Amino acid sequence: MFGLGWPEIVALVVIALLVFGPEKLPQAAAQAGKTLRNLRRMANNARDDLRTGLGPEFADFDPADLNPKNFVRKHLTDDLEDDWKSTSATATAEPAPSYPAGGELGYGEIPPYDSEAT
Repeated sequence: MFGLGWPEIVALVVIALLVFGPEKLPQAAAQAGKTLRNLRRMANNARDDLRTGLGPEFADFDPADLNPKNFVRKHLTDDLEDDWKSTSATATAEPAPSYPAGGELGYGEIPPYDSEAT
């Protein structure tokens, strides 16, 4: 939950007990719950209004796609995967480069070139 472990949650509860006291802690928790519900409702209403305002051509629009990380993953990574699939399907099988038995090249010898390495 929000990247918090049990020790952090226990520490937050102890701090809340010290700040609010045992008498007012239930009231503060109830108020925090109401605030969270209101924020969630407002966010859902804003998302629905945005989808309604954009019209039917954007019915599959997801506001999470506006997050830069999701945007890059969706648009760049998918394109790279599509390019890779199309090139691997049309690529011809090249023989593996042959390396000298000793592993060293002599003077003037050209090293083997692997076209898939770049």
